Amino acid sequence: MKDPDQVFRRYQDLQAYVGWTDEDAGRVRGVASLLKPHLTDLVEDFYAEIAHHPEAYKVFTGGQAQIDRLKNSLLDWLCELLTGPYDRSYAFRRWKVGIRHVEIGLDQVYTNVALSRLRDGLLRLLGESWSGDCAGLVAAIRSLNKLMDLDLAKIEDAYQAEYASRLQGSERLATLGQIAGGVAHELRNPLNVVKTSLYYLNSARAASPEKRSEHMRRIERNVGRANEVITALTNFARCPEPEVTPFSAEACVREALDDTAVPGGIEVAFDFLDDLPLALGDRSQIRIVLGNLIRNAVDAMPSSGRLTLTGRRLGEDLELEVTDSGVGIATADLIRIMEPLFSTKARGMGLGLALSRMILDRNHGSLRVTSKLGAGSTFTVRLIAAPSEGQTPR
Repeated sequence: MKDPDQVFRRYQDLQAYVGWTDEDAGRVRGVASLLKPHLTDLVEDFYAEIAHHPEAYKVFTGGQAQIDRLKNSLLDWLCELLTGPYDRSYAFRRWKVGIRHVEIGLDQVYTNVALSRLRDGLLRLLGESWSGDCAGLVAAIRSLNKLMDLDLAKIEDAYQAEYASRLQGSERLATLGQIAGGVAHELRNPLNVVKTSLYYLNSARAASPEKRSEHMRRIERNVGRANEVITALTNFARCPEPEVTPFSAEACVREALDDTAVPGGIEVAFDFLDDLPLALGDRSQIRIVLGNLIRNAVDAMPSSGRLTLTGRRLGEDLELEVTDSGVGIATADLIRIMEPLFSTKARGMGLGLALSRMILDRNHGSLRVTSKLGAGSTFTVRLIAAPSEGQTPR
């Protein structure tokens, strides 16, 4: 829940927007004596109407006792509406109404029409009770409308904020469940291999040295696979804010390539401009992106192929391309390829490209892909070019 001071500052901003003044407050207080004698009847009519609308009425789970309490609350709310003061406490109480509506599961649309019904009743009663001139009545109606619009705005503002917060929490839990399922799946396979090899090593009394070495290598390889899963998840969850500095894009690409095991059957080609400017971003984070793309390219060429790494200038940006001559990506998969937990690989969590896009977003860059089945793929990283000496950074 927001701090009351924040809520009040927001309320003051809305007051200024609709042109609410002390004169408006005075006019509303001036008609309070005309309206207060009729407020109880207005409240009874309000709750009688709700009984005819099941979607609104279903939130009343406490029987008649709850409805009686709510009638008293609405009566207090109307009295405060007419008398104020329209201060910090007033704004915060209106804010809490919106929060409460989310808690009880009342659709905001019913708040809108409820305020409309109350407004209609107040204006009708004001017209019936008014004894002054027409200009004074018009001014009083305008002021009362402003005030009710402000009340509705505060309630809706709180409702939207609370609803969005709860929705994000639900989405986070759903994503956590998906990731947990993905981690469990990806870790179970290598752990099963390790378990099987350990069982063999403990049970085989006359295993040959070659067999023992084979199982030790299997254990080492699958522990490495498990570590890759944990590293990918950790990187995705803890991607820090970038430390932006100028760096050589070509050197960063070569470092990422050096960190990747490239089979001998894959030819690697560089196509970088000699005068390529420095890139602007977090070098270590960009190296993670390039490493992911190079590993994906290698995986797409299981036996042989050509890996082409390109760097070129494009206006005030520079682009780095990782191109493979591998299996390619189906058109239907291209639109989902960067979603968390989506993968076209038989083995993989589907976090690498999602992490890469998140890193590039934070470094004010972008990632796009073009691909054709059987002809390979090209992943293009766009980065901001560091300004030349004397230029002002963007």
